Amino acid sequence: MSADQSAGSDRTTHRAPRILCLANQKGGVGKTTTAINLGTALAAVGEKVLLVDLDPQGNASTGLGIAQNDRAITSFDVLLGECALAEAVRSTAVPGFDLLPASMDLLGVEVELADNPRRMHRLADELKALPDLIASGGGHYHYVLIDCPPSLNMLTLNAMVAAQSVLVPLQCEFFALEGLSQLTQTIEQVKVSLNPVLDIQGIVLTMYDLRNNLSGQVEADVRGHFGSLVYQSVIPRNVRVSEAPSFGKPALLYDHKCSGSLAYMKLASELIQRERERANAAA
Repeated sequence: MSADQSAGSDRTTHRAPRILCLANQKGGVGKTTTAINLGTALAAVGEKVLLVDLDPQGNASTGLGIAQNDRAITSFDVLLGECALAEAVRSTAVPGFDLLPASMDLLGVEVELADNPRRMHRLADELKALPDLIASGGGHYHYVLIDCPPSLNMLTLNAMVAAQSVLVPLQCEFFALEGLSQLTQTIEQVKVSLNPVLDIQGIVLTMYDLRNNLSGQVEADVRGHFGSLVYQSVIPRNVRVSEAPSFGKPALLYDHKCSGSLAYMKLASELIQRERERANAAA
């Protein structure tokens, strides 16, 4: 086969990336930690991943080793249309895992876009460039993960409009189900008014503490209520996972043998299987 034929074949077989936003209106549930480590785990098994940091705190960017003073171009500039997506995407220390970093400038996005009739669709509009975007190391992206701020604002709505599905990290604590019911209502509202294809891809139980009866109780309640939407993989409360961001590394680079890293590898495998089944059902 000639090089031209090979390239043509690659273009025809290339599938559009799956766009998943990680959202929870409650903070401190392991959302950013899951975005970083799930992305790393997916890249570790050969998937090309782009993480879009939409949280003004920029913790996903910091956790992947991109310092605050090293973010000349960020997701804020992309949302305002001041630069192309390709210009803003950065490679990370993880091969096949790229990042669109965030900065505190995102706090002003609602004011900047107030008069823009496409303000809720700005991220979706920019992500239309994805099929032509080449990942670091070559090839096209298989997954785009969007890390949302822990609140319902224009940034979260932009993520939900751009995404095909929502992945919900859920901390194993007393008020978990109450917060989850609020989130499912929000997703339903977005589906009706802005993005008819949006659904819940899955629910990931995080910060699971085996020494605590409450974790088991919350798990039973969530599984009883949401059934197969809840991933079998459970992310344990783990010191090594908590330490990793301060070194600017995902847990899998910091300590690939710790229980948290192993749990994220298992989650990535389960997510890929779930996505494969979804694709087969749609075919």
